[in-house]
Amino acid sequence: MSVELERMSLAEPYSRSSRPWLTSLAVAGLACATVATAAQGSGRFHWWAGFILIPGALIAASGGPLLARRGGRAFAGYVIACVGTLVFAVGALLMFGVMGRGWPVLVVLPCLAVAGTYLWRAAHPLARGLHRAVALLALTGALLGLTLQLIRVDLIHLETGWWGAFLMLAGAIVLGNAVELTRHRMPYRLQAITLLVGPAVVSILLGLRFLRGW
Repeated sequence: MSVELERMSLAEPYSRSSRPWLTSLAVAGLACATVATAAQGSGRFHWWAGFILIPGALIAASGGPLLARRGGRAFAGYVIACVGTLVFAVGALLMFGVMGRGWPVLVVLPCLAVAGTYLWRAAHPLARGLHRAVALLALTGALLGLTLQLIRVDLIHLETGWWGAFLMLAGAIVLGNAVELTRHRMPYRLQAITLLVGPAVVSILLGLRFLRGW
């Protein structure tokens, strides 16, 4: 009876540790099969792009089990999964033969990856404020990439200087984080606020100049 219980206790951790790997590999295989099938159906199938698509899916899948853990391993898994997803996206664009029209996706994905780190909060207020600014700026970059994608597929048409709005948004984000730092009592607070306010004001003024066509 004790031998049987010991075997069950040894098999249970193994099954639990293999479950994330099997799930990640299943998702990667399903993603590759879906992209390949859709490319074949569209009549733009480029088989050689599989040499980029499949490794990208496997890289992303290797980050999945680490994401299920905590601490530094989860963050490392997040980075690996994001890198693999980016490689997978390159392979998908090449397989469909739409790199010329879909390249803004390669701007959106890295920006979303950086913005996704917003959930990891630093303990120190200054580090937390700077990280929050970087994550929100990355989200602005993702919106810029999405706008470029809509322009590339002729869904929207914008006048020259439209990117000034994103410069103003970026400046407003940095300025808002500088104002938020005033609530905290910490060393070098004034220096940090000054370093944030200066670039924020310059970004807002440049964005206004481009937007207004001055």
